[in-house]
Amino acid sequence: MCTGVRFTDSKGHMFFGRNLDWIEDYGQSIVFTPRHAKIPAPFLGTIEPAYACIGTAIVVDGMPCYFDAGNEAGLAVAGLNFPGYAKFAEQPVSGRVNVAAFEFPLYLVANCSTLSEVRAALQDLTVVAKAPDPKLGVADLHWLVGDATGSLVIECQADGMHVYDNDLDVLTNQPPFPWHHENVRNYMTLSAAYPEPDTWTRDTLEPFSSGAGMVGFPGGCDPASRFVRAAYTNAHHPAEEGERANVARLFRTLGGSAMPKGVGRQGDGRFEYTLYTGGYSAATKTYYFNTYEEPAYQQASLSDFDLDGTELIEVPRK
Repeated sequence: MCTGVRFTDSKGHMFFGRNLDWIEDYGQSIVFTPRHAKIPAPFLGTIEPAYACIGTAIVVDGMPCYFDAGNEAGLAVAGLNFPGYAKFAEQPVSGRVNVAAFEFPLYLVANCSTLSEVRAALQDLTVVAKAPDPKLGVADLHWLVGDATGSLVIECQADGMHVYDNDLDVLTNQPPFPWHHENVRNYMTLSAAYPEPDTWTRDTLEPFSSGAGMVGFPGGCDPASRFVRAAYTNAHHPAEEGERANVARLFRTLGGSAMPKGVGRQGDGRFEYTLYTGGYSAATKTYYFNTYEEPAYQQASLSDFDLDGTELIEVPRK
């Protein structure tokens, strides 16, 4: 499973991040893609980025299969698990821009600088159910896309592609986004305020402590519970100043929906857990990354690389 969030600082700079929760590692690393790379693409021939980007990916036959990424223009995207609902075209569609599911995040950050441009690009785009490698299969995903103005959710289902304005700026997994958007209304009475004393019959009741107004806050690791936790925390976290404080906010918010080993067992007995958390600061064009085993941030900035280069660069995990 997965959780994604997006917010802006007081200056309007976007911070965007995600947890990747799964049962096994894919050998992913931080991957930088420069503007003048020529990325082989199954239907387009090549993808030649207009914008340099950085994020977490595996590289298969020269293609950076991004799990999440941000670009130099301040646009970011993350793919989150969407099993049971995701449905992509089985074959490319004549007369349309055909993009394999595994290259879709790269296509967006390589070609778009704003959500408006994403929306325009999607008008003629078909996501095709093609895997980067037969052994990997086609991942059933939906996507969170953000910039300084807000975020979108993109879901491909049996009845076609759906693009939703996401005024909550969070995403988890199934069921589809509109269900989650409605479900948060069940929790609108939650409050971080210190409750006032209340009289029941002849007894005056006092709260035990701060946080008493959060009784009923969902604590499960299921997608619905994680969505509500991420949405509430993202909406109510006080504004922070500066890069360090906002990166801490991002990772702490995502930490509230992270999965430790032991709480989500798959049918084969293996535990699902948060393999990594990745986050992108549009303020400094820096990608931050930590893993279950190594909670200290690793970081790489676009300024560390030649944006006009031609070769992908993989940053080894520490």
